Amino acid sequence: MEAGELVAERYRLASVIGRGAMGVVWLATDERLDREVAVKQLLVEDSPDRAMAEATPEQATALGVREARIAARLRHPNAITVHDVVAHDGRPCLVMEYLRSQPLDAVMVARGGALPPTEAARIGTQIASALAAAHAAGIVHRDVKPENVLITEDGTAKITDFGVSRAVGVGTVTTTGILAGTPAYLAPEVAGGGKATPRSDVFSLGAMLYAAMEGLPPFGVDDNPIALLHRVATSHVTPPQRSGHVTELVLWLLRRDPTQRPTMRVAHEALATVAEGRPFDVPRARASTTMLPAPARGRSRRAAVIGGAAVALVAVGAVLGALLTSGDSTAAAPPPTTSPPTTTIPTRSTQQPPPGSPTCVASYDVVNSWPNGYEARVTIRNDGDRALDGWTVRWTLPSGHDIDGLWAGALTRDGTDVTVRNLDWNVTIQAGAETTFGFTARANGDDRPRPEVSCAQR
Repeated sequence: MEAGELVAERYRLASVIGRGAMGVVWLATDERLDREVAVKQLLVEDSPDRAMAEATPEQATALGVREARIAARLRHPNAITVHDVVAHDGRPCLVMEYLRSQPLDAVMVARGGALPPTEAARIGTQIASALAAAHAAGIVHRDVKPENVLITEDGTAKITDFGVSRAVGVGTVTTTGILAGTPAYLAPEVAGGGKATPRSDVFSLGAMLYAAMEGLPPFGVDDNPIALLHRVATSHVTPPQRSGHVTELVLWLLRRDPTQRPTMRVAHEALATVAEGRPFDVPRARASTTMLPAPARGRSRRAAVIGGAAVALVAVGAVLGALLTSGDSTAAAPPPTTSPPTTTIPTRSTQQPPPGSPTCVASYDVVNSWPNGYEARVTIRNDGDRALDGWTVRWTLPSGHDIDGLWAGALTRDGTDVTVRNLDWNVTIQAGAETTFGFTARANGDDRPRPEVSCAQR
């Protein structure tokens, strides 16, 4: 596509106004209605998902039609409207409302990296209203983040890019298990491989507001998107320091347990209340919700905003998508007669201490595999009736295997004997709760033995 080109004998292209992992957005003129529009050409051949990149023109057009149909189900003053879907040079193009605006992340940078709490709450009120309408229409956005929120000069906020949305009764855009969404703003249950729901959009909205006020998303940023993803899945949010009277509300949206978060409709009402300076009583969290330290935040706010966008581009690639296709790894399943490399195969070890003591249970799962390598996840659960203060997991590394990198634990080796101990932030496991650590490993060939693991209190 080039400036001056006519698309569908109607839309005259002017200039590129945006780029993303799945397409290029052009400013154009609708010559039939004499109005400015945004034309998004889906570049599926540049997608990190191999199956999408190899899609036929017919399949690519179907993707565009799917996104248009999902977005067309939503008509709301705080959501970008999709007008049409057309084909151009064998590729689908979405024709959307053009809004003279800046994305929220750019507004944050222009304002020194963060916004005042009341202003962030006003933006959140508008976006929550649009998302509540989307949820009522059966749509889960799945990628709520500053880059997907547009802000006009008068403060109007609109959410855009429903390209990875999931609508009830409609298949997903992805075809090979690719992760949809940006790691820094994902809900923990989605980062851990679970299904996106309206309550995960609520968490992402909270993460976006947290970043807008703090200058960093709740779990920080990281050049290693895999490490960031696992931090989201396993660690807890540190209360924000600059959000003032919005603090308790944001922490409500960010609760790890989806059932303890509000619905998007209730979140909208709460944000509207605090944006007007009125108090809002946040329901108390149940005892299972705790706050643990988040990772160190050594970067500048400006770098964090820009870095978060860079992580987004990496994280929607096939590597992260593949690493999270295992779903819920806490449920033990019997090993099949013939185990393909990517099958999750748990191995457990249970200590039996006296009554009234913690019971440490370790489950070892191979959650993803590739030639000469794999990823494993170990879940440590406290089946006792009091807190487990410190834990150690041990196993023998299979012959020919070697650990490349480990997260959420401290690794020591004595030949093939492996020991992993807790870190400071996951030292305590409450009764009935669990934590996880994981690692990537090298292996000779496709052999994936199931080592016996033992778990003990330190």
